[in-house]
Amino acid sequence: MALQDIVAQTVAGLGYELVELERSAGGTLRVTIDFPWEPGDEKFVNVEDCERVTRQLQYTLEVEEVDYKRLEVSSPGIDRPLRNERDFERYAGEVVDVTLKAPMGAAAAGQVAANRRKFRGTLEQAADGRGWQVSWSDEPAPKPGQKVSKKKKEPAPVQVLGFTLDELKEARLAPIVDFKGRKRAGVQEQGK
Repeated sequence: MALQDIVAQTVAGLGYELVELERSAGGTLRVTIDFPWEPGDEKFVNVEDCERVTRQLQYTLEVEEVDYKRLEVSSPGIDRPLRNERDFERYAGEVVDVTLKAPMGAAAAGQVAANRRKFRGTLEQAADGRGWQVSWSDEPAPKPGQKVSKKKKEPAPVQVLGFTLDELKEARLAPIVDFKGRKRAGVQEQGK
């Protein structure tokens, strides 16, 4: 049985899902786990979850005679990779970093360079329902504590890039640090 299958089955048996498996040249085996996604139910992996999976994987890998020097089990973190359709559904409305396999080429219209491959914007389902898109504005966000002018000025245009999962090299949640917690799309702040 392949290492990926062994780890995925073990992790799934404990009630988690395998996000990423990496084997380094130095013999380190890195396993990233998360809870399976259920709409409306947001759970986060903690240290006890990682410890539980580590213990079970150590036993399983010994039984399967998998050679490794060190095992690291962790949560996906704030820059979680998005790998499949379900991940994109889960994080629709969040800010993501997208890297395309190939530059946009001649299809690039407007103010975007034709050879650009990396984009940061809000993840949305495409209007036709057959893919995904990121939308962004090149207008800089105000800095914390900066006074924002109330004068009416022309906002920067919103740009949109549509893509399919086949066109992606990599997609990750944008590592936005907000010590009040990541705000979900459509959720109002309390007390305001």
